[in-house]
This record gives sequence, structure tokens and C-alpha cells, in this order.
Amino acid sequence: MEGLKIGVVGSGSTYSPELMEGIIKRKKSLPVKEIVLMDIDDRKLKIVGELCQRMIKAADMDCNVILTKDLDTALDGADFVLAQIRVGKLPARVLDEKIPLKYDLIGQETTGIGGFFKALRTIPELIKIANRMTELCPNAWLINFSNPSGIIAQALLNYTDVKMMGLCNVPINMKLSVEKKLGITDAEIEYVGLNHLSWITGIKKDGKDYLKDALVQGINSDAMKNIPSSGFDTELIQTVGAIPNSYLEYYYFKNKKLKMLKEAEKCRGEVCMDIEEQLLSIYSDNELHVKPDLLNKRGGAMYSEAAISLVDAIYNDKQEVHVVNILNNGSLDFMEDSDVVEISAVIGKDGPKPIKIENFQNQHIMELMRTVKAYERHTVEAAIKGDEKEAMRALLINPLLGDYNTSKACFEELKEAHKKYLPQFK
Repeated sequence: MEGLKIGVVGSGSTYSPELMEGIIKRKKSLPVKEIVLMDIDDRKLKIVGELCQRMIKAADMDCNVILTKDLDTALDGADFVLAQIRVGKLPARVLDEKIPLKYDLIGQETTGIGGFFKALRTIPELIKIANRMTELCPNAWLINFSNPSGIIAQALLNYTDVKMMGLCNVPINMKLSVEKKLGITDAEIEYVGLNHLSWITGIKKDGKDYLKDALVQGINSDAMKNIPSSGFDTELIQTVGAIPNSYLEYYYFKNKKLKMLKEAEKCRGEVCMDIEEQLLSIYSDNELHVKPDLLNKRGGAMYSEAAISLVDAIYNDKQEVHVVNILNNGSLDFMEDSDVVEISAVIGKDGPKPIKIENFQNQHIMELMRTVKAYERHTVEAAIKGDEKEAMRALLINPLLGDYNTSKACFEELKEAHKKYLPQFK
């Protein structure tokens, strides 16, 4: 087949119209001839998939959009595979968020013990997808934005042979919001961290360093819409010496965030379930052929820009700088080569080339990254081997947990609640 084939695994996600928007925007530079939308949920595949078909048709693209429940159909001969799966769907997320609160632990989709269980459910499934890709589309790139994106990349890049990058929309939103507040555009941003544990540590434009200005002003990046945010005050930002992403509120304001979560009328997963049903109702309108504005409330703004611009950069060898989750490979001296980090890389036809950061001096960032990376390594081992001792080692290292008895009790309850999706733990 001439032209590109893109497989979307988990295409029943209400974010899929974002991806179609990105493909349509780049139809002149990306000759996409086939998009295969795969999902195991019949209802969502039909509703979301048919909207995607209408969007591509309305854009007058010569592109076949196929809906399927068969993974091999999506992967066979694909040039790019985009993964956005949610094992257990939103009801599982609600358990991740609500059960920890009973133990005075933060319940969140990607951080703490909630994110830990999402990793345990998701890593084995993405390893299956990656291994199948080596059979059916060995030259394809896997771009994953299933959460927790960084831990999943840690697993896939160390335990499979797939060519892949982990992706998140936080970096691009941080960059754009900080530039807007400083009144500049197209700045050179130094971005350091792990997925959902990252900071802007440099801002340069036309030879001027704007980071000092940002620290003096106490500039925050805009919070993601899926996080109830109070922001960081100037003193904290100056203490850290960098601009944190909004997920760091869970670390820097642990007690305050726990109180907010416990007092909330609904957890975020329940809110997302409501929004999702509204979106599916809107998507069902056979006259609709554009992405509705309500989708931006899901916290997925800029996903199409981040994901499809990455596809564009690889296919067209654009040598553009993107922030991605990839193997460190010497880019940060204080991390191991096999550690997946979220960092700027030059993207072209050969994939990502991490941009080495010389003489990095922020001890606070270095120490917190190493701590959380140790947690991530143990999490990957636990997810792959079904090893409960590895699971507890991970939780005892995580800064949001620590206490053995509390962590163990919460672990046991979540393990029982999710046992359908955790066959590795027998």
C-alpha cells in the first residue's frame, strides 16, 4: 500500500477525535492512506469510530478508516501505532482513586498507589502489543500515551525490542503557557524529569536567559484541567529553582491534596465518566464532523499536536525538538542509561536523539528523580513478574506512601478489587 498506515489501539477513547484533528491538519505532509481504529468496547468503537470516519471524510482525505476489534488488523503492516489503552476502563480508575483515601493515601490516576496499580494492569498488555508488533510491523514506531506513560516506557524499552516513545501532553502545555506569561514565543526550553515529575529548568530566547525572570515573578505553568490545582507560590518556585509541572503538587502539597481529594464530592474518575457520557452523546450526532469543545475538559488538550507532530517529525525527518519519554543514554549524567526520562530530543527518521544536558546542578531535582525512578524500576519488575515483594519495595520507596502497614493493607484491597486484570498475581 502506498502511503501511511496508522493503527490506533484503544480508539474508543473519547480523545481519538484529537488524533483525527492532528492528521487532518497535516494531510499535506502526512500521506495517510489507512487508519485502523481498534478497540474491544463495541459501543465506544462504533460511536467514536464513526465520528472519526466523518471527520476524515469531511476533510476530503483519500484515506480509508477501518473499525475493528482485532488487534492484528490494526498492527499488520502499520507504519505507526498509537496506543491509548485503559485496562479496566474508567471504573478501574475510580477504584484507584477512591480506595486509597480510606487509608489516608492520595488516590490519583498516575501517581501514588493508584498510578501504581494502573501500571500493574497496563504494562503486561502493552508488552503483548509490543511483542505482536515485532511480528506484524517490525519497522513501525509505537507512540504510547497510555498512562502512566513513563513507567510503561521504562518497561517496553528495557523488556521488548519495539521502537517506541512515551508521550504526554504536559510538556507542550507547560512550554506554551510559560512562554505566554513571559510574552515570548519559540523559546529554547530546558525540560528535565520523569513523566508527571518534571520541571522547566531553562528558558532562552535570542541569547537571553528568562528563567531568572520567571523565578523572580513566581511564574507557574498552567495546570492541567484534570488536576484540581492551587498552584505554586513564589517562595516554593524559588526554593526548587525551577518551574514544576502541576503534578508535583501531589509531592509538594501532599497533605493539602489529600484533604482536597477526601472532601471532593466526586473523584476525578467519576467526573471523567460523566464527561465521557456527555461526549459520547454528542459524538452520536450523525451530523457532527468536528471535535467538540467539551473534549478539552478531559485534560487532553494538545494531544493531537503532541502525537501527530511526532509522527510528522519521524516520517518527514524534520529534526525537530520534542519532549518525549525515552532511554536516558547519557543525556543526564546523574541517571542510569537504562532509565527512561522525560527530556528534549531531536526527532527524525531514525527516531529520538536525546539532547545531553551538560553540568546539571539542581540537587533537589536530581535526588527526587532518582528516588522516584527507583520506585518505577521496582514497579516494572512487579508488573512483569507478579512479584508482591517487588511491589512492596516499590511502594516503600514512593514518597507518597512509605508506611509499610498502611501500604500493605491498601495494596491488598486494590489487588483484590482489580484481580480480574492482574493475572500475574496469583
